[in-house]
Amino acid sequence: MINVNLRPDLKRKRARSPLQGIVEGVRGMGSKIKDPVLLLGIVSWVGVIGWLGFMVFGASRELAALEPQLEQTRAEHKRFKAFLTEKRHQETIRDSLVSQITVIRNVDGDRYVWPHLLDEVTKALPAYTWLSDLGVAGPAPAPAGAPASPGTGADADTSAAPAAAVQFEVNGRTVDIQAYTRFLRQLEASPWITDVTPVSAQTVVEKERAVTAFIIRGTYRQADSAYIRTVPLSQSVR
Repeated sequence: MINVNLRPDLKRKRARSPLQGIVEGVRGMGSKIKDPVLLLGIVSWVGVIGWLGFMVFGASRELAALEPQLEQTRAEHKRFKAFLTEKRHQETIRDSLVSQITVIRNVDGDRYVWPHLLDEVTKALPAYTWLSDLGVAGPAPAPAGAPASPGTGADADTSAAPAAAVQFEVNGRTVDIQAYTRFLRQLEASPWITDVTPVSAQTVVEKERAVTAFIIRGTYRQADSAYIRTVPLSQSVR
């Protein structure tokens, strides 16, 4: 069978590349447009549109890359927010406990003063020495002719005076004067007692026997925590 091509130009047109057609169209448009300003404007708009498309495409890629970091940051924000909330809650509990402990210390601060004093005086008491009295010491007598200090008169404002340290006085007897000096040294060595001062020491007769009667004054002080020994409380349950 013999085929005759009645349109010889059709095959040639189909064989052309599409890109070649676009280039020829642009050339034809350039030949049609005679105004260079208009041509420059069209080229500028094409460039702007191309640049905007490139920027949008780059921003989309960057946004897609930052999306996992954003999710991770949000998760860390939630975790740290929960941590800070728990921290504030713990600080509130701590402040409440500190306030309660302070109140208890203010109320219970002077409860064990005399047990400590009795314990320390008992430990320091030497042999052949006994006590006849142990109590709060009265005010020290002022030297003769000394002016009265402000605040010691009857009309002084006692409410504004600070709380004084606990001063105690020990009245005792001993048959050995060396035991009396040893008693003084052992009281001074106590971590709970300070300002140990001998007031008087004189020989008296008791039960037809000469003994040394002495008076000692001292001041209670809070010992260092290293000297405080605590023991657990136990209670038997039947």
